[in-house]
Formats: sequence, C-alpha cells, structure tokens
Amino acid sequence: QVQLVESGGGLVQAGGSLRLSCAASGRTFNIMGWYRQALGKQRELVATDSNSNTNYADSVKGRFTISRDNAKNTVSLQMNSLKPEDTAVYYCYAQSWYHRDYWGQGTQVTVSS
Repeated sequence: QVQLVESGGGLVQAGGSLRLSCAASGRTFNIMGWYRQALGKQRELVATDSNSNTNYADSVKGRFTISRDNAKNTVSLQMNSLKPEDTAVYYCYAQSWYHRDYWGQGTQVTVSS
C-alpha cells in the first residue's frame, strides 16, 4: 500500500524559513513533488522533481528548493523568504511509472505578516 507522509509544516513569520519533508512507502516513483492549496483557491503546483529535472512555480522560484533522495524514497522542500501568500496546505505528490497519482494528507504552512 502506498503512503506519503508529510512533516515540517507550521507557523512562521514573513521572511522566515521552513522545511517540509515527505516519506514515501509502498513503491518507487517517477515524479515526486509538492502542491499547495490556499483557502478558497484551487490546488496548484509548487515544485516537482522528475529524475532530477526540477520544475517550479514562478511564484516560488529563487525562494524554494526541492530535493529528492531516491535511496530513501523521500522528497523535501526548503522554503526561504516566506511570504504571507505562501500560506496554504502543502501536499506531497508522487506519480508512479504507470502515471498513477498519489497524495499525502497535507500539512499546514502559515506565514504571518
């Protein structure tokens, strides 16, 4: 059974940093990454890693860094220079080699001004 378990969310002041981690189990994946959903908005891509090819949302480029450890089946998101508009529930995402999508339960990130 596939599980994606996030950790590392919390409350931080604007300009601060947080690191999110996601531990996957049950299988290996082609793509791993992070999405987020702010209150009243649609879920949006934050960053993905596909065999070391990374992709970032324009809004986080230069501030967030995704890293992946295939040996441990984990993916992390280092978030620096956080802004209030980064406040959202962050979801770990993974796609299998057969293009099936998996999601974590989500972790809240709140950035106060």
